[in-house]
Amino acid sequence: MAKDPSLRRPRAEPPKGFRDYFGADVTERKAMLDTIAEVYQLHGFDPLETAAVETVEALGKFLPDVDRPNAGVFAWQEDEEGASRAGDWLALRYDLTAPLARVAAQFRNDLPSPYRRYAMGPVWRNEKPGPGRFRQFYQCDADTVGAPSVAADAEICAMLAEALEAVGIARGDYLIRVNNRKVLNGVMQVAGILDPANPGAFEDERGTVLRAIDKFDKFGEAGVRDLIGAGRMDASGDFTRGAGLGAAQADVVMGFMSARRDSGAATCARLRELVAGSDVGLEGVAELEAIAELLAAQGYGPDRIIIDPSVVRGLGYYTGPVFEAELTFEILDEKGRKRQFGSVAGGGRYDGLVERFTGQKVPATGVSIGVDRLLAALREKGRLGGAAPGPVIVTVMDRDRMADYLGMANELRRAGIRAEVYLGNPKSFGNQLKYADKRGSPIAVIQGGDEAARGVVQLKDLALGARIAAEASHEEWKAQPAQSEAPRDGLVAAVRALLGRG
Repeated sequence: MAKDPSLRRPRAEPPKGFRDYFGADVTERKAMLDTIAEVYQLHGFDPLETAAVETVEALGKFLPDVDRPNAGVFAWQEDEEGASRAGDWLALRYDLTAPLARVAAQFRNDLPSPYRRYAMGPVWRNEKPGPGRFRQFYQCDADTVGAPSVAADAEICAMLAEALEAVGIARGDYLIRVNNRKVLNGVMQVAGILDPANPGAFEDERGTVLRAIDKFDKFGEAGVRDLIGAGRMDASGDFTRGAGLGAAQADVVMGFMSARRDSGAATCARLRELVAGSDVGLEGVAELEAIAELLAAQGYGPDRIIIDPSVVRGLGYYTGPVFEAELTFEILDEKGRKRQFGSVAGGGRYDGLVERFTGQKVPATGVSIGVDRLLAALREKGRLGGAAPGPVIVTVMDRDRMADYLGMANELRRAGIRAEVYLGNPKSFGNQLKYADKRGSPIAVIQGGDEAARGVVQLKDLALGARIAAEASHEEWKAQPAQSEAPRDGLVAAVRALLGRG
């Protein structure tokens, strides 16, 4: 007899590309984000929480030529009754910047200008999941809206350095690299693939060049030169068509890639030579010079922040300075090979994003930290506190005295000690200790009828017991017993003493 398909049990697993976060994952993330928030607040930034759902129109992802606008977002169409406008498409936010642009436009008459905010929370990407690539992840952003001066960009870079150091990334283990899209546009103009009078011309060539520059670390100078020229053949024989630049044009781009010098001033001087004749390029160099001077005046030297022309942020809305935080220490990849940890944060200036709503240019700049990547880096360096100790467990020896046990736990909690009463089946004392072990509990409080009559409690030092079982000799075990007796009215003091000994 065939089974009724309606009776099939659901699979106990999350959708592909999603995951669950348990105890230490959540507490470590919270501790890190709390530390970053302290840095941002010291710099005068205020928190902002926006809805997880925005209109697709506000996110800028609406694609009218398909039935469902799902290019990178999880979207759905509301019915007429529930929508603010009939047929509205809604979507889970894919970053924290697009919602900020909507807020800045919606409340422009109420918010201070400039508006400085930070935001932390999950975002969702409707993309193909893979190893280490999830469709829901956390971001941590800080942005200034309404400040045209590059002093705002310099401040964001300095604040990012402070945040990385505050969470445990030491100087020498990170580098914040700064470039400017205007300089890159100037290079494109000098190379003959950007015409200010006709911005749409040479769009394919520019896209190919940008992608090639972004692969410099992977393919090296020769590979990038191939990609901006006729094309590149890889080891397997696959051919990638290039941008088709001539030798002189390629020299301009490659000169830009190798323009970094020992100081910000020297790098800017070289860039000025490369973009001579391009007004937008020279404007970008002047902005980089100003950023370098502002940072140097505050003590942010090349050991923390540098001007680096190789930085190319991929998002199309960047209009000026761009920056990226890279962790420079080495780790072993899944094949045991050494490699640098890589980027954990990036951002830049996006003066056109709020304009989509208002029709007026509103300057803005900001940075986004990849929370999961930064957490992974801190774990790699051993900079996390590890899992928080579990609660003190008050065991249940007599069900009729549950009020007494609850009173003990409450007394401990009032003293600031994490505690709970075992609320499972108390028949087996062994099961209660197994539960305490799974919870990572440092101490078990025991009071049976005999102890209650004598006005005492037994305290089982579970952490010490585990160490003795694993390491101690018989003499050490006798000298430092893992269970002791304490007066009932001295419960808090006795528990504190044991916790301090651990």
